[in-house]
Amino acid sequence: MQAILVAHDPEEREILAFVLRHGGLAVANAPALERVAARWMQRPADLIVVAWDGEHETVLDDIAAVRAVTQVPLLLVCDPLGETATCDLLQTGADLVLTRPVGPRLLAQYARTLLRRAHAIPTFRTPPLDVGRVRLDPASRTVAVTGHEPQRLTQLEYRLLYVLMSNREHVVPVEVIVERVWGYSGEGNRDLVRGLVSRLRRKIELEPDMPRIIETIPGTGYRFSLAEAGELA
Repeated sequence: MQAILVAHDPEEREILAFVLRHGGLAVANAPALERVAARWMQRPADLIVVAWDGEHETVLDDIAAVRAVTQVPLLLVCDPLGETATCDLLQTGADLVLTRPVGPRLLAQYARTLLRRAHAIPTFRTPPLDVGRVRLDPASRTVAVTGHEPQRLTQLEYRLLYVLMSNREHVVPVEVIVERVWGYSGEGNRDLVRGLVSRLRRKIELEPDMPRIIETIPGTGYRFSLAEAGELA
């Protein structure tokens, strides 16, 4: 599972990331909560953790913006607040407000509890993405090719297909796919991506062994073909 962490203090960010990773989550850092909302479809996650310094005056607006695109759990860590301020955060969309200092075991357990309870909650409130004959529905996390029954996607398959469809006709390098889908940067794991692409092809290609919609660009990455998806037909 994937967590997005927003923490301005480098030391606190390092500690929180360590706790979350130790709890079994992949962690991607974000510079600000408003960026999380703006780029949600490009970089979705299962959990959002915000270490709030108390100085950002638009935190309520930022939480509301996140809630406009997703219902994944949002955990906020902050200095002690008054009852009114805490209630405002919860009413706007924070699922849990923890005051510093937070023990690592407690933080990890709260994260696991929130994820468990949110398992059946739809992650997205965005409209379906249609590219020719291929329709990706974020609400149900399904893909449908015209003339065929919708196929349920795993979280990773969904992220991969969204990245490819939203960058249609452009080559997406393997390292970019790894960062967007799994949430970590680096040289990329080609075998990991290759296996995920293979599973996804079995759900959208007429002939998975001779793929035409998701093209392999040798030595670089993958491309979603507009012509083969039917958009240029």
